[in-house]
Amino acid sequence: MNISKLHISLKENTLVDVNFLINKSLALVGQSGSGKSLSIKALLGMLPREMQCDLEIDADFELKAGESVAFVPQNPFTALSPLTKIRKQFFVDEVRMAELFDYVDLDMSLLDRFAPELSGGQLQRVVIAMALSSNPKLLMLDEPTTALDPTTRVMILDLLKRLQDAYHFKILFVTHDMNSAKSVCEDICVIKDGNVVEYGKMQDILANPSAAYTKRLIEANFANRNFRQ
Repeated sequence: MNISKLHISLKENTLVDVNFLINKSLALVGQSGSGKSLSIKALLGMLPREMQCDLEIDADFELKAGESVAFVPQNPFTALSPLTKIRKQFFVDEVRMAELFDYVDLDMSLLDRFAPELSGGQLQRVVIAMALSSNPKLLMLDEPTTALDPTTRVMILDLLKRLQDAYHFKILFVTHDMNSAKSVCEDICVIKDGNVVEYGKMQDILANPSAAYTKRLIEANFANRNFRQ
């Protein structure tokens, strides 16, 4: 999937001007305010009305939220009603619900609970199951592990890799966490102030970043670790 042009502006001021290719899995990385969230909102058609967006993608790939594209937000509580049982928030039949819960390693008994009764890791897996219910071609994730403890974070990242291998969707992983990005994605696009500063294979850029901004991100995320193995 080739995003050949993504340009977002507000009152003639350019906020984001990027292009990138999602081969299998791409991490869109940058600090807060870099343009990551605006980019993913643009791809989902969720920008505020006052913002202008020009978007050019592959002619054979239609961005259609809920069908070809699915989204996993940073906080799973924002995707689920706290007053409705989990079962009632799925729009698929019982057989499909069972398949989805098996995909994400959850017990079917959780379907009859409310969101506040589940742990953060369980909630995130429920949201991933919901996202997969439409068999998307592209799964977009916005900081999906930020609110999780280290053990649960590793479990969710491993789950994403297994699900992608099984169901062959592409991943756009939006994050400021280089460590999580490294665990899931083959490629990386580093953005700053709405512009691409570095793009390429994850391992190559972690081992030999050319931009000072990328170097600072790596140092901040990977202190006391060795990434050149």
